[in-house]
Amino acid sequence: MQPELEQQYYSSDVIFEEEKPYQIIGGEIVMTPSPSPFHQDIILNLAEKLRPYIRSQKLGKLLLSPLDISFNEAEVYQPDLAFVNQSRIEAVQKEKIDTLPDLVVEVLSPSNAYYDLTHKKTIYAQYGVAEYWIIDPIAETIEILVNESGLYRTDALLRSPAMLESAMFPGFRMTVEEVFAF
Repeated sequence: MQPELEQQYYSSDVIFEEEKPYQIIGGEIVMTPSPSPFHQDIILNLAEKLRPYIRSQKLGKLLLSPLDISFNEAEVYQPDLAFVNQSRIEAVQKEKIDTLPDLVVEVLSPSNAYYDLTHKKTIYAQYGVAEYWIIDPIAETIEILVNESGLYRTDALLRSPAMLESAMFPGFRMTVEEVFAF
Protein backbone atom coordinates (compact mmCIF):
# COMPACT_ATOMS: atom_id res chain seq x y z
CA MET A 1 0.00 0.00 0.00
CA GLN A 2 1.41 3.35 -1.03
CA PRO A 3 1.42 6.30 1.42
CA GLU A 4 -1.04 9.03 0.60
CA LEU A 5 0.72 12.00 -0.96
CA GLU A 6 0.04 15.38 0.56
CA GLN A 7 -1.40 17.84 -1.95
CA GLN A 8 0.68 20.97 -2.45
CA TYR A 9 -1.02 24.05 -3.84
CA TYR A 10 0.43 27.00 -5.68
CA SER A 11 -1.07 30.38 -6.43
CA SER A 12 -1.54 29.43 -10.09
CA ASP A 13 -3.64 26.38 -9.05
CA VAL A 14 -6.14 28.14 -6.84
CA ILE A 15 -9.23 29.93 -8.04
CA PHE A 16 -11.68 31.10 -5.38
CA GLU A 17 -14.40 33.66 -5.25
CA GLU A 18 -12.94 37.05 -4.32
CA GLU A 19 -15.09 37.20 -1.19
CA LYS A 20 -13.47 34.09 0.31
CA PRO A 21 -10.21 35.13 2.00
CA TYR A 22 -7.49 32.52 1.97
CA GLN A 23 -3.73 32.31 2.13
CA ILE A 24 -1.31 29.76 0.75
CA ILE A 25 1.08 28.82 3.55
CA GLY A 26 3.71 26.20 2.83
CA GLY A 27 1.72 25.07 -0.20
CA GLU A 28 -1.46 24.51 1.85
CA ILE A 29 -4.66 26.48 1.39
CA VAL A 30 -5.59 28.15 4.66
CA MET A 31 -9.04 29.73 4.77
CA THR A 32 -9.15 32.80 6.95
CA PRO A 33 -12.29 33.49 8.99
CA SER A 34 -13.48 37.05 9.38
CA PRO A 35 -11.59 38.97 12.05
CA SER A 36 -13.27 39.90 15.32
CA PRO A 37 -14.45 43.47 15.93
CA PHE A 38 -11.52 43.99 18.35
CA HIS A 39 -9.05 42.68 15.73
CA GLN A 40 -10.49 45.12 13.18
CA ASP A 41 -10.35 48.03 15.63
CA ILE A 42 -6.66 47.36 16.30
CA ILE A 43 -5.89 47.44 12.57
CA LEU A 44 -7.98 50.57 12.04
CA ASN A 45 -6.46 52.34 15.06
CA LEU A 46 -2.99 51.76 13.63
CA ALA A 47 -3.94 52.64 10.07
CA GLU A 48 -5.82 55.81 11.04
CA LYS A 49 -2.75 57.17 12.83
CA LEU A 50 0.00 55.71 10.65
CA ARG A 51 -1.38 56.41 7.16
CA PRO A 52 -1.62 60.23 7.50
CA TYR A 53 1.90 60.26 8.97
CA ILE A 54 3.31 58.16 6.11
CA ARG A 55 1.59 60.38 3.53
CA SER A 56 2.68 63.67 5.12
CA GLN A 57 6.30 62.50 5.28
CA LYS A 58 6.13 60.87 1.80
CA LEU A 59 7.56 57.64 3.22
CA GLY A 60 5.69 55.15 1.04
CA LYS A 61 2.36 53.31 1.01
CA LEU A 62 0.40 51.59 3.78
CA LEU A 63 -1.74 48.68 2.58
CA LEU A 64 -4.60 46.90 4.39
CA SER A 65 -5.77 43.31 4.19
CA PRO A 66 -7.15 41.57 2.27
CA LEU A 67 -4.33 41.97 -0.26
CA ASP A 68 -2.30 39.08 -1.65
CA ILE A 69 1.43 39.39 -1.13
CA SER A 70 3.26 36.65 -2.99
CA PHE A 71 6.64 35.53 -1.70
CA ASN A 72 6.65 32.57 -4.08
CA GLU A 73 3.94 30.33 -5.54
CA ALA A 74 3.64 28.29 -2.32
CA GLU A 75 3.63 31.33 0.01
CA VAL A 76 0.89 33.90 -0.67
CA TYR A 77 -0.14 35.83 2.45
CA GLN A 78 -2.62 38.50 3.46
CA PRO A 79 -1.04 40.37 6.37
CA ASP A 80 -3.27 42.73 8.31
CA LEU A 81 -1.12 45.71 7.33
CA ALA A 82 1.87 46.06 5.02
CA PHE A 83 4.10 49.03 4.23
CA VAL A 84 6.15 49.58 1.08
CA ASN A 85 8.91 52.19 1.19
CA GLN A 86 8.77 55.14 -1.21
CA SER A 87 11.85 53.87 -3.10
CA ARG A 88 9.78 50.93 -4.43
CA ILE A 89 6.37 52.58 -4.60
CA GLU A 90 6.10 52.17 -8.39
CA ALA A 91 5.65 48.41 -7.80
CA VAL A 92 2.38 49.10 -5.94
CA GLN A 93 -0.27 49.32 -8.62
CA LYS A 94 -4.01 49.86 -8.44
CA GLU A 95 -4.68 46.18 -9.19
CA LYS A 96 -1.81 44.43 -7.35
CA ILE A 97 1.52 44.70 -5.58
CA ASP A 98 4.65 43.53 -7.43
CA THR A 99 7.12 43.92 -4.59
CA LEU A 100 7.61 42.69 -1.08
CA PRO A 101 6.78 44.93 1.87
CA ASP A 102 9.30 46.56 4.19
CA LEU A 103 6.96 46.12 7.15
CA VAL A 104 4.30 43.52 7.89
CA VAL A 105 1.85 43.79 10.80
CA GLU A 106 -0.09 40.73 11.96
CA VAL A 107 -2.75 40.80 14.67
CA LEU A 108 -2.91 37.37 16.27
CA SER A 109 -6.18 35.47 16.38
CA PRO A 110 -6.98 31.87 17.33
CA SER A 111 -7.14 30.84 13.67
CA ASN A 112 -3.81 32.35 12.60
CA ALA A 113 -1.46 32.70 15.58
CA TYR A 114 0.37 29.44 14.93
CA TYR A 115 1.22 30.43 11.34
CA ASP A 116 2.03 34.07 12.21
CA LEU A 117 4.46 33.03 14.95
CA THR A 118 6.16 30.21 13.02
CA HIS A 119 6.08 29.58 9.28
CA LYS A 120 5.08 33.06 8.10
CA LYS A 121 7.60 34.67 10.45
CA THR A 122 10.37 32.54 8.90
CA ILE A 123 9.31 33.39 5.34
CA TYR A 124 9.03 37.11 6.11
CA ALA A 125 12.58 37.07 7.50
CA GLN A 126 14.06 34.96 4.68
CA TYR A 127 12.54 37.22 2.02
CA GLY A 128 13.89 40.38 3.63
CA VAL A 129 10.87 42.01 5.27
CA ALA A 130 12.77 44.58 7.37
CA GLU A 131 10.29 44.77 10.27
CA TYR A 132 7.56 42.49 11.53
CA TRP A 133 5.12 43.72 14.17
CA ILE A 134 3.20 41.00 16.01
CA ILE A 135 0.20 42.34 17.89
CA ASP A 136 -1.32 40.15 20.59
CA PRO A 137 -4.85 41.37 21.43
CA ILE A 138 -5.18 39.07 24.46
CA ALA A 139 -1.94 40.11 26.17
CA GLU A 140 -2.24 43.62 24.65
CA THR A 141 1.40 43.57 23.54
CA ILE A 142 3.21 44.66 20.40
CA GLU A 143 6.43 42.87 19.51
CA ILE A 144 8.65 44.70 17.03
CA LEU A 145 11.00 42.34 15.22
CA VAL A 146 13.91 43.64 13.13
CA ASN A 147 15.46 41.60 10.34
CA GLU A 148 19.17 40.92 10.72
CA SER A 149 20.60 38.79 7.91
CA GLY A 150 17.43 36.77 7.36
CA LEU A 151 16.57 36.25 11.03
CA TYR A 152 14.39 38.34 13.32
CA ARG A 153 15.61 39.93 16.54
CA THR A 154 13.12 41.36 19.02
CA ASP A 155 13.74 45.10 19.10
CA ALA A 156 10.92 45.87 21.54
CA LEU A 157 8.08 44.19 23.39
CA LEU A 158 5.59 46.92 24.21
CA ARG A 159 2.79 47.11 26.78
CA SER A 160 0.79 50.06 28.01
CA PRO A 161 1.86 52.79 28.84
CA ALA A 162 4.73 52.37 26.31
CA MET A 163 4.97 54.28 23.02
CA LEU A 164 4.97 52.54 19.66
CA GLU A 165 7.90 53.91 17.69
CA SER A 166 9.95 52.56 14.80
CA ALA A 167 13.09 53.63 12.96
CA MET A 168 11.09 52.96 9.78
CA PHE A 169 8.83 55.92 10.64
CA PRO A 170 11.08 58.59 12.20
CA GLY A 171 9.09 60.86 14.51
CA PHE A 172 5.97 58.68 14.56
CA ARG A 173 4.60 57.96 18.04
CA MET A 174 1.46 56.20 19.21
CA THR A 175 0.64 54.90 22.65
CA VAL A 176 0.05 51.19 23.06
CA GLU A 177 -3.22 52.15 24.74
CA GLU A 178 -4.32 53.90 21.51
CA VAL A 179 -3.55 50.77 19.50
CA PHE A 180 -5.79 48.64 21.72
CA ALA A 181 -8.62 51.19 22.17
CA PHE A 182 -12.02 49.59 21.57
